[in-house]
Amino acid sequence: MILKNPRIWVLLAAFAAAPVFAQNIAVVNGTPIPKSRVDALVAQLVQQGQQDTPQLQAAVRQELVNREILMQEAMRRGIATRPDVKAQIAVAQQTVVLRALIEDFVKNNPPTDAEIKARYDDMVKQVGGGKEYHLHHILVDNEAQAKDLIAKIKAGASFEDLAKQYSKDPGSGKNGGDLDWSSPQAYVPEFGAAAEKLKKGEMTDAPVKTQFGWHIIRLDDIRDVAPPPLEQVKAQIAEQIQKEKLQAFEEGLQKKAVIK
Repeated sequence: MILKNPRIWVLLAAFAAAPVFAQNIAVVNGTPIPKSRVDALVAQLVQQGQQDTPQLQAAVRQELVNREILMQEAMRRGIATRPDVKAQIAVAQQTVVLRALIEDFVKNNPPTDAEIKARYDDMVKQVGGGKEYHLHHILVDNEAQAKDLIAKIKAGASFEDLAKQYSKDPGSGKNGGDLDWSSPQAYVPEFGAAAEKLKKGEMTDAPVKTQFGWHIIRLDDIRDVAPPPLEQVKAQIAEQIQKEKLQAFEEGLQKKAVIK
């Protein structure tokens, strides 16, 4: 059957071309810009925190049209064939591919609940039996002054008042030497070791020397360290396990590689 109506031919041609145009956002000087390129750039921007809105879609479309115009001019001038540009393109291409490889590995090797729970249990064991100490201290420049203050405290002088008057520690001195709650391991070794030898309510009989000067230390109280609940640290544990898996993956490939 021969169609004699030219308008029908036009309609049929437009109908046949419709799926092709639907896949492109524009055609610049005969070069189509595929919609997939818009989707990829929008997804990248959304990952960076932007909202996927009609305004963003329109801005991305215009940006890609502008890029295509400039790209065509660059190709006309032979920019893409310059050795330095080709080297940069190779590095950029490698970066994109490697990022996709990492994303694929992370997606297919997520930390399991069992792995997270086991890691949490190990952490609890490590801090199990740990203690926090509530300490007061007075810091002075020389041993003689420290011994004199110890004698005054033993004679009935207020530890807090002497700390406010003589302590060189700007943080705790104004608070009567109060260091609040902390693990002995949080302090320099000499200070922490001396604190651990004290019993509740005791003060060091002799000044303790550290890199900061001479300390008089008083232990007010001791309490057990309570580990945080699993749900509170689950995200951090999962992130750490994921990093370890990725590192092991990379190291495994490096071991298999033949490098000359």
